[in-house]
Amino acid sequence: MKSIRLFSMVVLLSFSTLVFAQSKAAAPQSDAQKSFTLLKSLAGTWEGHGTSNPPVPDMPDLMQVSFRVTSSGHALMHEMQGKDQPGAKGQSQSSAKSHEGGGTPITMLYVDGDQLLLTHFCDAGNRPRMVGKISPDGKTVEFNFLDISGSTQYGHMDHAVFTIIDANHHTEDWTYLMPGDKPMHGHIDLHRIN
Repeated sequence: MKSIRLFSMVVLLSFSTLVFAQSKAAAPQSDAQKSFTLLKSLAGTWEGHGTSNPPVPDMPDLMQVSFRVTSSGHALMHEMQGKDQPGAKGQSQSSAKSHEGGGTPITMLYVDGDQLLLTHFCDAGNRPRMVGKISPDGKTVEFNFLDISGSTQYGHMDHAVFTIIDANHHTEDWTYLMPGDKPMHGHIDLHRIN
């Protein structure tokens, strides 16, 4: 009798696991999930030249961007810095440790319900959030401003566009609203280095 109950429980648990796995596999991906999957394909380190309008006089000549899939695949971390800034790949650890803050903003991308969200941890001391949408051709994810935490005294990021050209080439376009809501546009043409 005891073995029949145990056998029944094992069969029931196996069946429920199978049904759950099939329902999860059969569900089509939402646009937010498709966008996130596309962006996760950027995991690695990238380098490229950037431009800004209006021009920024002290903008580094060469930018380095890294993407890292984290949180068991539920988040994507984006970090951007000048190639020659302390902490950039190839810089010494002691030089990286002596560089306190500044110059290396972090952006986290993740799916929340039916939305792809971006939270930018800005050097200006604020955290704007943006909502992403994939283009009809499936190669561009555009993020529009949703809300912000922290002071906007020094301005804030307002818009971002990631365009995947191929597995080893993508571009990023960022719009920063300076005080007085004056937009500054930045464009980076990036190539994978690993």
